[in-house]
Amino acid sequence: MTPTASVTAPTQATLAVPAPQSLLRLLPGLAVSGALAAAGMALGRIGWFQQHAFSALTLAMVLGMSVGNTIYPRFAAASGAGIDFSKQNLLRLGVVLYGLRLTVHDIGQVGIAGIAIDVLVLGSTFALACCIGTRWLGLDRKTAMLIGAGSSICGAAAVMATEPVVRARAEQVSVAVASVVVFGTLAIFLYPLLYQLNQHWPLIPGGASGFGIYVGSTINEVAQVVAAARSVGPGAADAAVIAKMVRVMMLAPFLLALSACLARNAACGKADDEAVGHARMAPSKLAVPWFAFGFVGVVLLNSLDWLPARVVSVMIEVDTVLLAMAMAALGLATHLGAIRKAGIKPLLLALVLFGWLVVGGGLINRWVPALLA
Repeated sequence: MTPTASVTAPTQATLAVPAPQSLLRLLPGLAVSGALAAAGMALGRIGWFQQHAFSALTLAMVLGMSVGNTIYPRFAAASGAGIDFSKQNLLRLGVVLYGLRLTVHDIGQVGIAGIAIDVLVLGSTFALACCIGTRWLGLDRKTAMLIGAGSSICGAAAVMATEPVVRARAEQVSVAVASVVVFGTLAIFLYPLLYQLNQHWPLIPGGASGFGIYVGSTINEVAQVVAAARSVGPGAADAAVIAKMVRVMMLAPFLLALSACLARNAACGKADDEAVGHARMAPSKLAVPWFAFGFVGVVLLNSLDWLPARVVSVMIEVDTVLLAMAMAALGLATHLGAIRKAGIKPLLLALVLFGWLVVGGGLINRWVPALLA
């Protein structure tokens, strides 16, 4: 496989097909990841899973891990090429098409205060993840960054989008996804209780709508945001979804900034052993996540409203399939032994970030509207 497709290649992150390969070589792995993705999507439509905000992506990864740690080793050699293609190239295409869920108009809906809240929540959460994860908990930098990305932006999708930039291993990505999902699920049940408390002791201004912005700016997954906000009311749900979509839109500039920061650190000799070794070979190279530009381009195209609603709806379904296939492939490549080896520290980091999002995010939601009023 050429460097353009490998997650270990720091200078390329494109959507191009790897080295020329026959379709027959890719088909077995694509079929396996596709079947698991279809199963995950089917489970995601079941009422219980929907009520508890278990998305198709999470379920596809769980199924992939189940198969990957049982029967998959028997046919791994035959399907490896397709699995690699799914968790690398299909992932990047899925991130690009994720932009069909957003428009530039979404930004205007939350106003300057909503944008400022999202920026502060994202930046502070990711900074805490890097600082606490590496300095206090002793986690490797890549795992801390992945957990930080998932907690600060949009859960599993952000973890997957960040993986090509930090060049993480499959088990590091799985640990990050699992850690983020656990506390994102807890938020579904906690936030309606917080709303009741906020009615008696108002910390978050703006009533249901203001609380909805708080929900959208601090809960991880889009599905989790919807589930929690709907428990509060329709006004909160509308504001929460808009705030969340603006937060998701920040994924592209976040990836670009992270890529530039990693490249600078490598050039200065501050990266880990692997990055330092690469920096000696090409210290000035910047790992540009080109798919982030594609993501922005799709958002802009969708904002022009040129595409028929039916086409957009179908493409969003296609995007869900692609992301689910990537998650299933990730699960197949994940070994439970490696996750057990990671220990309790990733969960502790996710817990600290969850506490910050609830408390620190609440303070940000209280002070920013007042400062900008």
